[in-house]
Amino acid sequence: MSADAAQVLREYGRPEAAPDIEGRHTCGSITDKIAGLVLERRTGPAFWIALGVTSALAVVFAVSLIYLLMVGTGIWGINNTEDWGFMITSYVWWIAIGNSGTFISAFLLLLRQRWRTSINRFAEAMTIFAVAMAGLMPIMHLGRPWFFYWLAPYPDKMNLWPQWRSPLEWDFFANTTYLILSILFWYLGLLPDLATLRDQARRRGQRIAYGLLALGWRGDARHWHHYESSYRLLAGLGAPLVISVHSVVSIDFAFADLPGWHSTIFPPYFIGGALYSGIALALTITIALRALFGLQDFITPRHLANLAKLMLACSFVLTYTYAAEMFTAFYSADHFEIYTAVDRLIGRYSFTYWLAIFCNVVVPQSVWFRRVRASPLALFFVTVIINVGMWDERFMIIITSLHRSFLPSSWHTFVPTFWDWSTLIGSLGTFVLLFLLFARFFPVISMAELRRLNARTTGVDR
Repeated sequence: MSADAAQVLREYGRPEAAPDIEGRHTCGSITDKIAGLVLERRTGPAFWIALGVTSALAVVFAVSLIYLLMVGTGIWGINNTEDWGFMITSYVWWIAIGNSGTFISAFLLLLRQRWRTSINRFAEAMTIFAVAMAGLMPIMHLGRPWFFYWLAPYPDKMNLWPQWRSPLEWDFFANTTYLILSILFWYLGLLPDLATLRDQARRRGQRIAYGLLALGWRGDARHWHHYESSYRLLAGLGAPLVISVHSVVSIDFAFADLPGWHSTIFPPYFIGGALYSGIALALTITIALRALFGLQDFITPRHLANLAKLMLACSFVLTYTYAAEMFTAFYSADHFEIYTAVDRLIGRYSFTYWLAIFCNVVVPQSVWFRRVRASPLALFFVTVIINVGMWDERFMIIITSLHRSFLPSSWHTFVPTFWDWSTLIGSLGTFVLLFLLFARFFPVISMAELRRLNARTTGVDR
């Protein structure tokens, strides 16, 4: 066995857990299998049912946004005290999911973790779609969203410039930078596979479409040299963005002089929660794609177990921050902080706090058991519960700090309306619809990286 093969076996633990080892696949069979899913596989009824349901939800999302533009933010349950509600809750949740896709792809690439090869492509796509959903939420919350371009510093005749001290401005630059880099990182990784689809396609339309997208890729030494240096450069730029983007989002809260928000623990708190919810959703998508497209040869139980262990590690970070947040509130001896902490425990919205504890702290402990880590169905339900809990946690942070202001005469209760729910559920449907279209027209696993991994482990390039 070659040194490269021995290294892969050390990474995966068992020969049967490592993909494409000992001749399970040739480079040709990898191409035929994954490219065939895009070029030759006929979509079954399950795909069309899912496409129909998600398309209907995307229409609901579009109608909700159009009605918002026509009527205004009064269609939501927000009020003078609870002025953030579902929109900002969903914004923080979506941007957190986007962070983990870059973590899975960029961080694991820089750390030379070869098991990322089977999951990095759709993790990067998850990032782009999640950040797109996140970007819509604060724009729709502006009240006059058609003026969102005022956030950008452009020269105009009135010499008006953005308010640089506004957290909204920080979000604009952080999220725009992150979205641009994520698209470049995803598209650059696609280039070799787009060229493969161009060469494998039998229909003229497919050859033209994928040929244009491949940008003239021929796979010569010069192309690979530029590809590898650019890919690692973008990974190096994306890794610190994972930390900075959600730190900026957390500072939106921490800079406010409100009990429950004004805390220095928020940046690591939000980063840990972002990676937690994002890895959970990535595992949900991994399990679904593995079953839907028959990718068990490439997405092995070892991949599921590694993602589950990362998710479990993030749960401990989040559990620590929950405990630290409560300890800090009571230790501070600040009456307002203590009141907010007690209100979260036994107040009107206490169910959101205990639901977050159950979903984000208690349920993930099941991942300690090998039987759970080895069961895709069990992991699927665990990840869904975690993401429900993570959205609920963001709702709890926002609502419990706002619904009781410093003046009792200004106390209000937030009650979500139909349009709150339709916007949230519609955004979920739109996200899944975009992912289905991506999986239908692009390879969900990187063929080029799998072929190179296979050549290293078997010593045969064929």
